[in-house]
Amino acid sequence: MADFCVIGLGMFGRAVALSLTAEGQAVLGVDSDQDEVDRLASELETVVCADATDEQALRELRIERVGCSVVAIGAESMEASILTTTLLRQLGAPQIVARALGPLHARVLRAVGAHRVVSPEWEMGESLARQLAQPSVLERFDLGDEVEVAELEVPRGFVGRTLVELDVRRRFGVSVAAIRRGDRVLATLDGSERIQAGDVLVVIGRDDGIAGLAALA
Repeated sequence: MADFCVIGLGMFGRAVALSLTAEGQAVLGVDSDQDEVDRLASELETVVCADATDEQALRELRIERVGCSVVAIGAESMEASILTTTLLRQLGAPQIVARALGPLHARVLRAVGAHRVVSPEWEMGESLARQLAQPSVLERFDLGDEVEVAELEVPRGFVGRTLVELDVRRRFGVSVAAIRRGDRVLATLDGSERIQAGDVLVVIGRDDGIAGLAALA
């Protein structure tokens, strides 16, 4: 029994399937294009050529026994991704992650049974825009409800001042969870910690507060 089934082995599907394999997961790859199947035959534990919009084909794959099914069908067929997701839910797939090509597609996928919907093109475009607009933010992780964890370069005006003096929680509504200083991570902080040049702040809070803090850099 596979841990994951990836349906659609285009660029996105291949990346998901191969990355899961590299993590030690058993992956079943499915695509209706024999060339795509042949390309991954030596790299995935199991890969088959099948039409995922065919209910009988999915039944033969025993999809209900696969831990998580990823519908990675690309822009060539929005209809196929919706129908595949619908069939997976009807056949009892325990967990369905579906790729959406836009907001409307995402709403339809959720309506027909996807447990989780991802929009890699939109998310990458949004991430790039935020990187360009806020270059001092080195990394960020969205926690949901407009709250995120972010790493950002310390603003020049912060150098030499303590956390108490900076009072970023009151000013920006964010908390400093840690400071990355060279090869060290200072995870236990008190208000007397003095900021040094080159420090990277690890902060948690609302994205608008983090954006305000980043604007000072």
